[in-house]
Amino acid sequence: MPSVSCTTQDSPFARSPRSRRSTGTPFDACFAGNLTAPPGAVGRPLIAVRYEDIARRHLEERPNLPTVELLRILRENGYDGGKDPVYRLARRLRHIVAAPILRFEGHPGEFAQCDFGHVRVGYDSGTTEILHFFAARLKWSRWVHVELVENEQMGSLVRDLLASIDSFGVVPLSCVFDNSKTVVLSRQGGEIHRNPTFSQVALDFRFAPELCSPRSGWQKGSVENHVGFVKNGLSRVRRFHDRADLEAQLAEWDHDVNEVRPCRATGVPPSSRIAEERRRLRPLPIPSVEYALRFPVHVGPTGWVTFHGTRYSMPAEALGLPATLFLYRDHVRIMTDRFDERHLRHLHNGVSTLPKHATSALAAVSGRRAELYYQRQRVLETGPIAETFVTELIYTRPHTWAGDVRRLFYLRLEHGPERMAGALREAFERGWHDAHLLATLLTKPWGAYEEVHA
Repeated sequence: MPSVSCTTQDSPFARSPRSRRSTGTPFDACFAGNLTAPPGAVGRPLIAVRYEDIARRHLEERPNLPTVELLRILRENGYDGGKDPVYRLARRLRHIVAAPILRFEGHPGEFAQCDFGHVRVGYDSGTTEILHFFAARLKWSRWVHVELVENEQMGSLVRDLLASIDSFGVVPLSCVFDNSKTVVLSRQGGEIHRNPTFSQVALDFRFAPELCSPRSGWQKGSVENHVGFVKNGLSRVRRFHDRADLEAQLAEWDHDVNEVRPCRATGVPPSSRIAEERRRLRPLPIPSVEYALRFPVHVGPTGWVTFHGTRYSMPAEALGLPATLFLYRDHVRIMTDRFDERHLRHLHNGVSTLPKHATSALAAVSGRRAELYYQRQRVLETGPIAETFVTELIYTRPHTWAGDVRRLFYLRLEHGPERMAGALREAFERGWHDAHLLATLLTKPWGAYEEVHA
């Protein structure tokens, strides 16, 4: 194409200032320097054409260079026009190759696709709730399993993955995940640093964990649509009276899509194909309810092991020892070289004290004052109501409160922290700041306190 050039005298637009655009660079400046229009171009050349060589060099060196950064570089090299010409220039210079669409189909038992999702649902009462769920699907048979979860942390991931494997009846050869921070700690070049707890689960259950490429969740295949299907089915199609009704309908839906409804991809229900997968795969090597996550912990100088915001007591003789915490669904087990202790999980106040640990620690404390303050600290661990009650007790009976605290300590050991908290709340509401009156409340059946007069 012949070169296109135009001087101020040649341009018919130069004779009338009104013919120039109100924004941007005047037309005659666009042609200054005898610029050559790009092949196939129609109309006047872009203002940024004179900087094409600079732009091409940077885009060849850094193909993913953001256009806004290219604009900054060109302005450092003298470009003083607007951003639109640079964006059009970058669009022309970039060589974008569209990847072909791939379908990640599998063979019987080859892999399962796993992902988290969340959705906001409304109840008939007018309240709403954001629900988190875990979805897993065997690719070949399309057998699906969905579990509601409290969060998207490692404990929930492992428990619900094992529940899904229980639903499958076998362990797939591999489980495909995206690059969530729950699974992937970091990437350094081609090296992937996985969460060590997750890696141990894969080793124990003998499946190969596979990760999608960054920003390529579609590589998990149909589970992406499955998460969307669960979302739409929960939030847009069905109505729920309350959380219990939602869980019941979810179980009904899970049975329907696996046992009754033909899958659009295969034309038959997943139950008619999963037998082939179960024939080829291995059963679970460890029952999921008996499997524990393992974490290294340390018994602190005060006799506690702190894990995920909850404190668990240990014997006084275990102070300073390294330990291993085994995390089960409903309890924890803490082991050292000499001790093996078990505690319940999901405590109401975040503290678990076994009575035998409290008495052994008390025996290890020397001095009457140290014993008193140790007992008081154990009472305060009952919850906020204990701090309120003891504060009033100290100010109401400044010279005799020590005896009441000792009595409260042993009442807590006898009746447990939950019932102790209820009795403290009842006594405080009645204005009783006395351990003997509190003991009277604790002798009554739970929830059936009677009026007691001092």
